[in-house]
Amino acid sequence: MAYKKSGGSLLPWLGIALITILLDQFSKVLIVGSMQLHDSHTITSFFNIVRWHNTGAAFSFLAGSGGWQRWFFIGLGAVAACVIVWLLRSHAGQRLFCWSLALILGGAVGNVIDRVLHGYVVDFIQVHYANLYFPSFNIADSAITVGAGLLILDELLRVRRSR
Repeated sequence: MAYKKSGGSLLPWLGIALITILLDQFSKVLIVGSMQLHDSHTITSFFNIVRWHNTGAAFSFLAGSGGWQRWFFIGLGAVAACVIVWLLRSHAGQRLFCWSLALILGGAVGNVIDRVLHGYVVDFIQVHYANLYFPSFNIADSAITVGAGLLILDELLRVRRSR
């Protein structure tokens, strides 16, 4: 049974999150199956495919903290997923808001799966210019970033409409 509140169904948003999780996990399986840790393949002058393991959060925050951060980030991801599902259920009719939350949910769960299975997150996208390298990331991170951007846009549009 689909939950209905605020004029919409929860199921499409969970479907978007599931597609995000599947794309993320499939891409990571390809990387783990075809590359060794720290391998790098140049794709363009500014883009590489690499294999990197991140035991921390964004930008390797807390990566060298002795292992406790794995369980902290798993717990944080689980709590965030529950809150996001509740928000999706409560606001299912708000399309842009729910798109943003569905992408964030899919990305968060994708990275939690990595932490549970491996103890780290598999990153493989590397963007650089000259000798400046942006930290490696993955599809889950990209979904979270796009979702956060859409969430900001949704709020800006909401504020503009209320004037």
